Amino acid sequence: MTTQDLQVKEKKEQLQERGEKTEVGRYFVPLTDIHESSDALFVTMDMPGVRKENVDIHLEKNALTVTGNIDFSNYEDLRPIYTEYSIGNFTRSFTLSSRINKEGISAKMVDGVLALYLPKVKEAAAMKIEVT
Repeated sequence: MTTQDLQVKEKKEQLQERGEKTEVGRYFVPLTDIHESSDALFVTMDMPGVRKENVDIHLEKNALTVTGNIDFSNYEDLRPIYTEYSIGNFTRSFTLSSRINKEGISAKMVDGVLALYLPKVKEAAAMKIEVT
């Protein structure tokens, strides 16, 4: 049996080339996993420190944008001696294909992890057309 030491993964800051933010603060790209089944996509995003009330999921045309905002008041009086990551908001956008049933999208947030369910559109069943 082998053991592996835990590694701290650096947060990736959101690039400004995707649009300027008018809010004060840093924005990070949340670490994301995407899994596919025969009938849906499952997207899991890590947004530590974000409460479900502070998550905004917006769908416009085929662009799904997820934003999670931190309550900075929780950190105002803290004077850290040592930190391994920066505090900031999260944002990420995805372009959805026409295979996603946009009306069926749902989301759930538990302990800083956002789970998105993106069902696929039911494909029309093949059928034989009789010639008369």
